[in-house]
Amino acid sequence: MKFLYLALAIILEVTGSGFMKASEGFSKWLPTSIFAVAYISSFYFLSLALKAIPLSTAYAIWAGLGIVLTAAVSVVVFKQKLDLPAIIGIAFIVEGVVIMNFFSKTAH
Repeated sequence: MKFLYLALAIILEVTGSGFMKASEGFSKWLPTSIFAVAYISSFYFLSLALKAIPLSTAYAIWAGLGIVLTAAVSVVVFKQKLDLPAIIGIAFIVEGVVIMNFFSKTAH
């Protein structure tokens, strides 16, 4: 269940970020409302995941996958482009999460 909660937290955070962009500075009520519910729900599920996953591990996964998926949403939905430095930076973040989870004793 702990990784299901973490996955829900990530999906809801990415959803909230997309609707934050769509809210146009919170000037549109529907996207603003969806953003708020998604973020509150994301933190709720993250808190449930933290009952069984160490904070450093859960937050690294949540933030790392959140960055990757939010970047994908920005490209696919909002037609924004990622340049090479952005792609390399995202790859470093993912690599850091992988190293932490497979090699660090802190993560277990």
